[in-house]
Amino acid sequence: MSDDERAIRAVVARWMEASAAGDTKTVLGLMTDDVVFMTVSREPFGKEAFAKTSDAQRNVRMDGRSDIRELEVLPGREWAYVRNYITVTATPPDGKPTRREGWTLTILRKAADGEWRVARDANLMAAHA
Repeated sequence: MSDDERAIRAVVARWMEASAAGDTKTVLGLMTDDVVFMTVSREPFGKEAFAKTSDAQRNVRMDGRSDIRELEVLPGREWAYVRNYITVTATPPDGKPTRREGWTLTILRKAADGEWRVARDANLMAAHA
């Protein structure tokens, strides 16, 4: 496994850990300023909308697992993609958990500081009983 692959796996792990801890600041630091998220039945959105949604879910406990199925660093080593199967359980203060799971396709860009950050994310997770 290359250093870039290890670094990208660490980004995914930090994202999951920070999400579980409610650490929006860390999650926002793992994305580019021009990030675009695509989800089912919603207009694509960026970093600001992500932050607002995260703030609105501040009291929701998140527990997630990530299973990276494919990771490829593209020639030139400035771009990479990850095909990932994610399971997330969100438990709001009223205690009624909801579970979502499914595939994501994430494109990462290596920044001038050498750090990998999420630049695009297509999230196909769906609710499960």
